[in-house]
Amino acid sequence: MVAEATVDCYNDSECVTGFYTMLDEHLAVPFRTSVLGVDVSVAKIDLTGDEHVVAVCVRGRARQRIPVLDLPLPTPPPEGAEWIEAFRAWAK
Repeated sequence: MVAEATVDCYNDSECVTGFYTMLDEHLAVPFRTSVLGVDVSVAKIDLTGDEHVVAVCVRGRARQRIPVLDLPLPTPPPEGAEWIEAFRAWAK
């Protein structure tokens, strides 16, 4: 999966964009999870201006961006969560 996300990438910035693209295409959103003991809905995946992949978490009217690398996954994980695990493996 790492090879698929990073094919034709020449630097880390392009690799991050490659993983964002795979997550955007394959991760089933919205899904529910818990962040610091609070139930939230992951509404979408986004790429920030400083090239971080984040999950946009929503609870009521509040929104918080959480780095995908730090996002706790629910059990069972949503469809496409294996791309988050591949991103985590690459980022180590």
